[in-house]
Amino acid sequence: MGGPQRLQKVLARAGVASRRKAEELIAAGRVTVNGRVAVLGDVAAGVDDVRLDGRPLAAPARHVTYALHKPRGYVTTASDERGRPTVLELVPAAPGLHPVGRLDLDSEGLLLLTTEGDLTLRLTHPRYEHEKEYRVWTDPPRVPQAALARLRAGVLLDDGPAVAVRAERADGGAVIVLREGRKRQVRRMMAAVGHEVVRLVRTRVAGLELGGLAPGAYRELTEEEVADLAAGGPLV
Repeated sequence: MGGPQRLQKVLARAGVASRRKAEELIAAGRVTVNGRVAVLGDVAAGVDDVRLDGRPLAAPARHVTYALHKPRGYVTTASDERGRPTVLELVPAAPGLHPVGRLDLDSEGLLLLTTEGDLTLRLTHPRYEHEKEYRVWTDPPRVPQAALARLRAGVLLDDGPAVAVRAERADGGAVIVLREGRKRQVRRMMAAVGHEVVRLVRTRVAGLELGGLAPGAYRELTEEEVADLAAGGPLV
């Protein structure tokens, strides 16, 4: 557990309940710390005896985070009513494991899966503005500089304006960097400047690169990598 943490976070990490539900348990007098009935605002550390209804808490579950090279043809969900393969079939099972954001069925590249809700929030909430980089191949394949300039200035989509942090020409298409992740956003932005995306590979999320990870392969991130990823720092 490490240093002192708010009691509701300690309960949540032990898998007892969400933080909000944990606050209700504390307020109801069902939680004790070292034999004393806890109150909201209390903290606890690894050396403390925290109990719910008189029973000691289980050890906090070890969180895992995987970097997966999502292949085309897999859906980014836990299950699919149409029977299509899901990305969770490509990584080891773990309680609470879920994808961070989405890549559509026909898209490929770097996808993170984690059991850590706080990491998911930091990587998906717009206020954190983590970058995502995409390599796209288009039809027609040559993207004019004027079209790239329009992407950087912003194009209007049916759900509002969308701006590329970076848009550069690449062989057969372009490299696009965004700080948001709306549904099929890259494809829709390219269509707005007259180019159909025929292949899309996400190559980076924040400071984490896809690198040489083969399609369908995954690796578990280290604690240091996860900390740097959440902070937006470089993973080099």
